[in-house]
Amino acid sequence: MPDQPQHVINPAHALQHVRDILKAQTVERELATRSAGPRGQLQIDLLKRQQRGLLWREINRLHPADIAFVLENLPLDERHAVWSQVGSRHNGAVLLEVNDAVREGLLAWMDDDAVFDATDHLDGDEIADLVPELPEDVVPGVMERLDPLRRHRVESALAFPAGSVGSLMELDAPAVRADVTLDVVLRWLRRRGHLPPGVDMLPVVDRTRALRGILRLDRLLTRPGDEPVETHMQRDAVFLRSTDTLADAASVFERYDLVAAPVTNQHGQLLGLLKVEAVVDHFQALGASGLLSQAGLRDEEDLFAPVWRSARNRGLWLALNLVTAFVASRVIGQFEHAITQVVALAALMPIVAAVGGNTGNQTLALVIRGYALNRISDGMLRRLLLKETVVGLVNGMVWGGTMALVTLAVYGSPPLALIMFAAMVLTLTVAALAGAATPTVLRALGQDPAYGSAILVTGITDSLGFFIFLGLATLFIVN
Repeated sequence: MPDQPQHVINPAHALQHVRDILKAQTVERELATRSAGPRGQLQIDLLKRQQRGLLWREINRLHPADIAFVLENLPLDERHAVWSQVGSRHNGAVLLEVNDAVREGLLAWMDDDAVFDATDHLDGDEIADLVPELPEDVVPGVMERLDPLRRHRVESALAFPAGSVGSLMELDAPAVRADVTLDVVLRWLRRRGHLPPGVDMLPVVDRTRALRGILRLDRLLTRPGDEPVETHMQRDAVFLRSTDTLADAASVFERYDLVAAPVTNQHGQLLGLLKVEAVVDHFQALGASGLLSQAGLRDEEDLFAPVWRSARNRGLWLALNLVTAFVASRVIGQFEHAITQVVALAALMPIVAAVGGNTGNQTLALVIRGYALNRISDGMLRRLLLKETVVGLVNGMVWGGTMALVTLAVYGSPPLALIMFAAMVLTLTVAALAGAATPTVLRALGQDPAYGSAILVTGITDSLGFFIFLGLATLFIVN
């Protein structure tokens, strides 16, 4: 972190400021090149050195999160220029803040020594977060440079499976004993010199590190110093186990409005602290990944990645989308005779497919969120599918009836209005079922429930919507 106070600014303003600097520096270099005299190269080199100094000052006064935002939104050549001026004290923090795709590119620009220097400014928990993203041949060197205590913390953090509370907890958790006085705790904290940022309590443990409760900081600061911790600690405090899922932890933080919670092992011994900011960051990243997965993007894509890499990332599910679109077109093709006889069918059939697709994607979003928060168990699955099917049926009757009245008013054909009603009811019912079943099937196959699910649901609802509407019309109103 920077040594001086920082003015909190809008990251977009920081990005624009950096862009303006880079643009101005480009113009300066072009002018210097055109007007260069006998010592032109020396003048240009001096100008570049001055420009790098200015860029270094402007970049390194920003918070690492703002630097990450700037890097994510710059083209590759400008990104490289900015990244080369980020100080080593910020490098590690910035690597933790940027998205996966941009981090991969930044690491490719760093040699081993630069990576080692970046990790020197991180604590054990942060290094554990970064290690899985580093090239495999660099990791042994990073671990060797750590002192025994930090190495132990990193190895301990890496031992917990991804998605567990243990994988995100902070191991350096200050804890106090119940049999000491509040004054003793305050003196100990002053000698220690710091608290983990973003906590409002201290875990209370016994001689074996077994958790006994928590001591809130407001009580520590406002109660008489000669009174023991045991008198003021909260014995029924909420805690988590290292093996709990992060989805369960998120529910606990939301339910009890926690800022931080102690984490114990299976024997009740304190291991660390889980802070709400770690949970929020995790689910923000998970949410972004889920949106990409629904669109068929397995990897988070760098906006300024090379064309071939972006095309490859999108290619598989574009191919699948092409297949589903072709299937839908062939469904329509089978009813060309009906469409030529009743031209109104061509105007009405997109409405059925569009509303069906929206219904399916609404259900899909709810089910994916339910899986992400661990709210859907196998025992509830049948009830969920039944409930969503009934919701689709009810919406189909309501909006199908609405569209039947509109169809009757516009075309004056009661049979066509009845076909519209029946098609809407059937399509919305099937769409709701597809929205609930698609992520369930993907999950049963061992895939991410969100991966490509929106494309699959849209393909299903379009094809079935066209088939149901045109099929009913062919049966009942086409000669």
